[in-house]
Amino acid sequence: MIRAAALAIACALAAPVAAQTVVTGISTENIALTADFTGSDVLVFGAIRRDAPIPVGEDPIDIVITLQGPPLSIVVRRKERRFGIWLNAEEVRVRRVPSYYAVATTRPIDEILTETERLRWQIGLDQATRRVAAHPTLADTTEFTEAAVRLRLADGLFVDAEGGVKLAEETLFQARFHLPTNLVEGEYATEYFLVRDREIISNGATAITVEKAGVERWLYNLAQNRPLAYGLLSVAVALAAGWLAAAAFRLARR
Repeated sequence: MIRAAALAIACALAAPVAAQTVVTGISTENIALTADFTGSDVLVFGAIRRDAPIPVGEDPIDIVITLQGPPLSIVVRRKERRFGIWLNAEEVRVRRVPSYYAVATTRPIDEILTETERLRWQIGLDQATRRVAAHPTLADTTEFTEAAVRLRLADGLFVDAEGGVKLAEETLFQARFHLPTNLVEGEYATEYFLVRDREIISNGATAITVEKAGVERWLYNLAQNRPLAYGLLSVAVALAAGWLAAAAFRLARR
């Protein structure tokens, strides 16, 4: 009897922990940039798939979702007051800043993830702008990266949606992101992170393609592939607009 009980306990201890993975979906995989584009709302949703029921007393699950656009290189300048006017002083080029970056969580991110995990997976607004070019005279460029985050938050290009992920019964989740009008073309990566005990235990990814469409796409391709034709077309349009304006002015004077 004692030997059987010991064997049962050993088997229980040796049993693998139930695997948990994320099954995800997104409301759209393509966004067309047209002349009347006013922004787009994207719904990100998913479910947590388990191999076994949730054990009693297990720590709750948290979800982190990030949406990141193509990287850019931006210049951040510091202004100083000299001779009674504000002038540009030092400037730092911040490399590979996401053109758009949003992070949505079930709870405050500092309560969900350790600093090590955030650094490892590059999650958070500060991690999105942590790559800074060297400066010849400035030893510490932290204030420039912080300024870059503030400016992009003000422009709606960075979004910190704390509590933006709705999680039901530790199974179904969803979050909504608003993409502004001033989007950059390219692939927008959406990443999902399943978190327990402040560590990421599973993750997944999908992508949204943002590209020009219609007349805007045709003009862009013309400018890139046939710049001479694009230049002649621009001159012709300008001349036509000037002639029409002059004709309208003559008619108005009669």
